[in-house]
Amino acid sequence: MLEKQEHKQVTNNKRIAKNTILLYFRMLFTMGVTLYTSRVVLSTLGVEDYGIYNVTGGVVAMFAFLNTAMSSASQRYITFALGKGDVERLRTVFNTSLQVHIVISVFLIILSETVGLWFLTHKLVIPENRMFAAMWVYQCSIATAVLGVMSVPYNADIVANEKMSAFAYISVLDVSLKLLVVYLLYISSWDKLIVYAILGFLVQFFIRSIYVRYCAKHFPESKFKHEFDKSLFKEMSSFAGWSFFGNFACVLYGQGINMLLNIFFGPVVNAARGVAVQVQTAVQQFAGSFQMAINPQITKNYANGNYSQMHSLMFRSARFSFYLLFLLILPVLFETRYILTLWLKNVPNNTVIFTQIMLCITLLNPFSSPCSIANQATGNVKRFQTVVGTLLMLILPVSYFVLKLGAPAYSVFIVHFCIEFIAIFTRMYMLRKMIHLPIADYFTNIFIKVAIVVIASVAVPVIVHTHMNDGFFRFVLVCIACLLSVSVAVWLFGLTSTERSFLFEKVLKLLHVK
Repeated sequence: MLEKQEHKQVTNNKRIAKNTILLYFRMLFTMGVTLYTSRVVLSTLGVEDYGIYNVTGGVVAMFAFLNTAMSSASQRYITFALGKGDVERLRTVFNTSLQVHIVISVFLIILSETVGLWFLTHKLVIPENRMFAAMWVYQCSIATAVLGVMSVPYNADIVANEKMSAFAYISVLDVSLKLLVVYLLYISSWDKLIVYAILGFLVQFFIRSIYVRYCAKHFPESKFKHEFDKSLFKEMSSFAGWSFFGNFACVLYGQGINMLLNIFFGPVVNAARGVAVQVQTAVQQFAGSFQMAINPQITKNYANGNYSQMHSLMFRSARFSFYLLFLLILPVLFETRYILTLWLKNVPNNTVIFTQIMLCITLLNPFSSPCSIANQATGNVKRFQTVVGTLLMLILPVSYFVLKLGAPAYSVFIVHFCIEFIAIFTRMYMLRKMIHLPIADYFTNIFIKVAIVVIASVAVPVIVHTHMNDGFFRFVLVCIACLLSVSVAVWLFGLTSTERSFLFEKVLKLLHVK
């Protein structure tokens, strides 16, 4: 029995490693293309139109909390059913989830075409001569959002089955089509903002169709059948309803801050935030790839009652995700202005400081994500989501208050960072009884190791940065200094002895093969 469990664990670890590698190849390609296309789109559309595109699409995104809450429920229940090996339950969960998302799509359209449309036309600061184009962007954003809602059960099924190769290959096609969109935008003689919105929708329609086709071919449960379980619907709705608080808080402070910046400072500042978000999103994909590979195993271990392995996966996910992010973010923090100038040539005002603070916020995400996944695995989300969601909702009113006092635009991101930092410890404290999480182990295995790595890593890059003039040579040396100092610090202080031995054996094996 023990040998069987050990074999199963080894198999799971290999699957996580394989999926992580696939997702990183996907991420590297996606990140490179995304950063390139963002530069071209900003240059082609211009700062004002880029800001209009960013803030107009954000109105629709504000209503996406309806989908986000149910998305968490779909992911949890599909993964849980797979962990239990209950095929009938899995089919019922998928079909119930899909029908619920059809209803959510209808609500999304109604809200967007009423409340959202009023907000767009009466509250946002958009030049009169660009309102027609903004309306095209808005309607295309609604259609794209509906596609996203309808694809949630299919994406959840792929992740739960840990078929990350599908995400990797389809993502390569997705970003390749976005390259084509950029080229067509560049040569188009029509209104470029309208053309960009329409082409973006068509790409998403094609990609979502491929996801549906893939699931129908590989997963029997994803073939739609009118099968609606009322008791399951109530259970999933309760889960989604309480998840609403946390998900709505994320939408509220994310898009709400975007709206505040528009109201107080105009669309040019939205362009600066849009660029900063592009950088933040690209960087988050590093940690997100590892977390996506490990999250299903956290839920499946809870389903099987294996708490010790669940805790181990949580600790490992938080630390490794942070190390990967920190390795990438540290040189960017030092050389933000040079990188943005090299990338965009003409950098919108406020973009540098926006990017730096948002990257610091991103460094907090690895500590939050495993806790959220662990809470979702339990299905007991009511108290957790209510408390954390209420805390995160404070970001928007506090941001409004500081802007009213005359604070600069970047102050809203400082507010976000402070409240997000408090939320980390709130999540951790609330999980201590739900999953028997040992708080002392959490600090020992995550925070202490991470703090030592950060302190040990910054000295050498600081010296290089402060003693050289701005330019390409300093940028290269700072990157090298960050790479070496973070790598050494992680090896010496950030890994357990078991993890070091495992990595050392893998390196020797690779060298031997060569």
